[in-house]
Amino acid sequence: MKIAIHDLAGSFSDRWIKYCDENQVPYKLVNCYDSDIVAQLDDCKGLMWHWNLNDYKAALFARQLTLSLEKKGIKVFPDFNTAWHYDDKVGQKYLLEAIGAPLVKSYVFYSRQEALDWLNKTTFPKVFKLRVGAGSVNVSLVKTKKIAKQLIKKAFGKGFSHINRFSSLKDRFWVLKRDKDMHAVRGILSGFARMFIPTEVERFSHNEKGYIYFQDFISNNAYDTRLIVIGDRCFGVRRYCRKDDFRASGSGILSYEPELFDNRCIQSAFDTAKKLKVQSVAFDFIWDNQKPKIVEISYCFPMGPFSDNCQGYWDSNLNWHKNIVNPQYFMIEDFIEELKFVFYR
Repeated sequence: MKIAIHDLAGSFSDRWIKYCDENQVPYKLVNCYDSDIVAQLDDCKGLMWHWNLNDYKAALFARQLTLSLEKKGIKVFPDFNTAWHYDDKVGQKYLLEAIGAPLVKSYVFYSRQEALDWLNKTTFPKVFKLRVGAGSVNVSLVKTKKIAKQLIKKAFGKGFSHINRFSSLKDRFWVLKRDKDMHAVRGILSGFARMFIPTEVERFSHNEKGYIYFQDFISNNAYDTRLIVIGDRCFGVRRYCRKDDFRASGSGILSYEPELFDNRCIQSAFDTAKKLKVQSVAFDFIWDNQKPKIVEISYCFPMGPFSDNCQGYWDSNLNWHKNIVNPQYFMIEDFIEELKFVFYR
């Protein structure tokens, strides 16, 4: 029962490979970008591939490859249910609405006139987002109808780049102010370079246009709650907003004490993950009139201290387990059990 792993340094595959070596799990390394990848998997029961939003090539075919392999009878992590909506906030809107999940009220329009008509009936501020992007990239607070009109004009004109260079550079200055170390200084220098030298993602990605997406702005949230569900485990991070900024994502101001997390959020995370039938999902929750609301979701999340520092996890009965949290080990453990169930039934 061999597993194929797409090996990419710095990704989840580092720990998946380590797990296999430590536990004598048969595996082989593959390159999902090879034209003959389907044939390469003939002797494997499953494929694990941590593809991410910074790889424009993966965005072209990862979903299609996943569904095709599932039709062939090969299990995949992340599977289609888990990842088809990854880095697609519009897709997430429809999905979460369809299952009755507590999504922050969201709006999408595919014509300029419909969007302008809506402006005359709504209130401000609103949160503007592009369909793609993570870590608070391409997210802004729209305080007036005038600014919203300008965004609509651009959305149905030349569109928006995937990369907001000015916003990214501003965030790097925030990191320097927070950390005051050489790593942050190098980040500033890299940010200045990116103002003039486009990244590979920029060079090969098209502008986002032909739609516009807003969410209601829920005030009085000094933090959000990132909850990650993998199988029967839920663990979390409280992320505080930067000063004079409504965004918590990307702030790097984190707390992990289990008493900070409300059971209503945890229960909602388990309930929604079960409805979605996903292998792994990260939820961003905020509070609206004492009710937890989902802002967006993702199958993956930063590797390393961000989640490793969690002090334990809750099971689906909301029992607390003070254990080491290694999300990538959780993923491969569950994946192996899934393969065993299919292989031996």
